Amino acid sequence: MGRFAGKDILSTENLTRDEIEEILEEARWMLGVIERRTSLSLLAGKVLATLFFQSSTRTRLSFESAMQRLGGSVLGFASAESSRASGPRAETLEDTIRTVDQYADTIVLRHPETGAARRAADVAEAPVLNGGDGTNQHPSQGLLDTYTVWHEKGTLDGLTIGMVGDLRSTRGMHSLVHCLSNFRSRLVLVSPPELRFDDAVKQVLKSKGVEFSEATDVEAVVKELDVLYVTRLNKEGAGATYEALLKTYPRITLDLLKKGKGNLIVMHDLPRTDELGLQIAAEVDATPYARYFQEMKYGVAVRMALLALTQGVVG
Repeated sequence: MGRFAGKDILSTENLTRDEIEEILEEARWMLGVIERRTSLSLLAGKVLATLFFQSSTRTRLSFESAMQRLGGSVLGFASAESSRASGPRAETLEDTIRTVDQYADTIVLRHPETGAARRAADVAEAPVLNGGDGTNQHPSQGLLDTYTVWHEKGTLDGLTIGMVGDLRSTRGMHSLVHCLSNFRSRLVLVSPPELRFDDAVKQVLKSKGVEFSEATDVEAVVKELDVLYVTRLNKEGAGATYEALLKTYPRITLDLLKKGKGNLIVMHDLPRTDELGLQIAAEVDATPYARYFQEMKYGVAVRMALLALTQGVVG
């Protein structure tokens, strides 16, 4: 059946290097299916429930695309307002999960509350895949970002990877840094001081012997980087300081990238908009630096891999 069969994927924190590499290899096979524009019947007769208590474009649609490409079907909701999970007579999250557990073989949950994915997994018999819970974790995002680096660079060792932006409250960044902590690349963590990873994350990196440094100016470090991963400012996490932080937030322009290596790649979890304009300038989109739209295709492959592996089947 495989080691992932029936397993919840709530976080990347406890994934080993071997487990991550198994997911990446399975995703590489799934990417071939996508690029041939074919489909599989590995999950024929299986049902995926997508329960999105927060808005989503990429995560929800890519999970749905992944399930359909594997021959399964999808049910669920794109906002809590369309279910009995909201309003003055809303039922508990646990009761919603217990109900949906009767209808589906796998559950993908996105929720604004940190720890909601664990609460769901505690009462569900079906595997629960965390589609993002509060400012905690977003494991499929972290894994698809890891896959992008691996696919584009051919390795996850010996690279210098810049992680730029709101490191403190962006859940995808939390998941990515835990993935990368299993490999031997150097991390350059670039953010305003108020938005740095907390001490617990940095302690994990130290305990695993990961070389890392912190900076505030992306221009000062861009020439060192093989990968530049950027994320937007999280308005909910920034709170009252949002407007002030926006004025000092890193902007990625073509002039900036030309100061880096010729084979530098730029990634972003999207969306990239804010009140001061695009965080990555539109002029970068058509250049060899840009990988943030290719990431979306890789995301379907990674989510196909997760759905298949947690159901105990492989391609």
